[in-house]
Amino acid sequence: MMSISEAITTIKKAEHDADKLIEDAKQRSSKMIEEAKEKSNALIKNAEDEAHEKTGDIIFKSEEDAKKETHQISNKADENIKNIKNQATGKVDEAVDIIVKNVL
Repeated sequence: MMSISEAITTIKKAEHDADKLIEDAKQRSSKMIEEAKEKSNALIKNAEDEAHEKTGDIIFKSEEDAKKETHQISNKADENIKNIKNQATGKVDEAVDIIVKNVL
């Protein structure tokens, strides 16, 4: 059988061991929280970088598409101008023929 003195010593040792376990758990918890914050910040930074890169890609593609469409519109306008000039030239020749016939 244990004496009261031994029992008190055992209890004090158990309390000390429990306090040490609690302190260790607090330190590990703080370390885990800090690591989680670092990982979270890294993930956020990576997501922001990726978003900026995708935004740049989208803007570049939009500009390229706009240039292509502008070029197509310009080509179509040039073709329309050419057709109108050809029609106008044909009408001038017709008008000259009519004027010549009326004058002569």
